[in-house]
Amino acid sequence: WSHQKLPTPLNGKYVFIVVVQVVGLGNPGMNRSRHSVGMAVLEALASRLGVADNWRADRHVSGEVIVCDIQDTQIVLLRPRLLMNINGVSVAKAAGKYSIKPEHILLVHDELDKPLGKLAMKQGGSARGHNGVRSCVECLQTDVMPRLRIGIGRPSGKTSVDRHVLGRFSQEEQEVLSGVLEESVDILLSQLTDKENVQSPVSPRGGRLASQTGKQRERLSAPRKDTTTGQT
Repeated sequence: WSHQKLPTPLNGKYVFIVVVQVVGLGNPGMNRSRHSVGMAVLEALASRLGVADNWRADRHVSGEVIVCDIQDTQIVLLRPRLLMNINGVSVAKAAGKYSIKPEHILLVHDELDKPLGKLAMKQGGSARGHNGVRSCVECLQTDVMPRLRIGIGRPSGKTSVDRHVLGRFSQEEQEVLSGVLEESVDILLSQLTDKENVQSPVSPRGGRLASQTGKQRERLSAPRKDTTTGQT
């Protein structure tokens, strides 16, 4: 993360801090589904930071927000209140409000191609078929955002992908999930407090500007009606 000068007086002087947005991608009202596991991770992070009761609705960003500090890093936690396939609208609004660069936005989302219990950081690159990430790439006009991918595994038998991702974790899976949430928070805190990470800008592998025309950018920035459910 690179430093930005903000009006944060300390002993009469201004200090340099990093501003990072951490986003739990998901569908509002479906926080316990596999597809919204990113929101569950964000709730676990807020609890670890002791700010779990500080969520507040912000209509200007179409989501719920907590702003807190970790060392010299200011963290903006965001839970979009839009459907998964248009989560990017909320992410882009929050980035604009808090003057956060795309490379300082960390997305937390579900990953079909990894089994439950497996986690991975991805430094930018394609959306890999995830509609929530795709929406963020389109609305931010770049794919440089780092991501924490939470494995949920593929469905077994004849269960459809849609039913699998929108369904809740089984009781057996929930026993694994508790450890996943704890490990996910550990990874996020490591990313947010790593001095080497915060003292130099992120240089994501594969990060690039999204190719959008002027008309597409205008369309993406306009309000969109929440009529469809995004899938992985």
